[in-house]
Order: sequence, then structure tokens, then C-alpha cells
Amino acid sequence: MSADTVAGSDKFRFLHTMLRVKDLDKSLDFYTRLLGMKLLRKTDFPGGEFTLAFVGYGDEEDQTVVELTHNWGQQEPYELGDGFGHLAIAVSDAYAVCEAMEKAGVNVPRPAGPMKHGGRVIAFVEDPDGYKIELVERD
Repeated sequence: MSADTVAGSDKFRFLHTMLRVKDLDKSLDFYTRLLGMKLLRKTDFPGGEFTLAFVGYGDEEDQTVVELTHNWGQQEPYELGDGFGHLAIAVSDAYAVCEAMEKAGVNVPRPAGPMKHGGRVIAFVEDPDGYKIELVERD
């Protein structure tokens, strides 16, 4: 451990990424049915007028997950900003996933194909709020 490393940082673990979503049902459908994640837990907070739903491919104890935050009074779409890039999901066949996404009405701004300067096959799809999800083809 170097002198400038925080004590105990070797035990740190990335837990989740939070996305604000306008329509929780549409987002849950996208992440569970179309991306194959599981709804791990969902909690309403009436006092704060919001719901948190955690989705992922495995248990939160040893996997990084996505937290979907739904603020009950949100009527307008969120501004995504220019600092956020995308989430990335490993898939075995990006072409087939894109085809299934298109059939389900999902926006596919970058269809499956090799990266511009060579390399692996990637694609980009958008969730119901416009967040970009990169599909990275891996065996």
C-alpha cells in the first residue's frame, strides 16, 4: 500500500450506480425482461415520495447492481447531462440482442458491429429514459 492510499481501501467494493427514472414500471421491464436482470428489492418511501428498485445479475453482497430511483411527482423527463456516458453489459451475441431490442421497440442508436478501429463487437441501446447501455460482445 502506498503512503497516499486510504487505509482499508483494499476492502472497498463498488456497490451500485443510481439512475433517476420517470416511469418505474417501464424501466423495470427494460432492465428485467429485456436485459435479463433480476429485481433484487423494491422499497417505497411515502414520506419522501420516492421508490428505490435495485436490479442486477447477482446478489448485492458480491455483485454491482443498478439502483433505479423513481420520484413520484416527476412529470418531465430528466436531463441526462453531458457528464454521464453509459452502462456496459457483457452479452454473447450483440447482433441478436439488438434484433430483440428493436422488436421490443427499444431505440438502438448504434447497431451491433465491430468497434471503429478494430476490436470487439459492440452496440448501444437506450433505456426508457434515454440512458445509453453499451452491449459488449464476449464469449
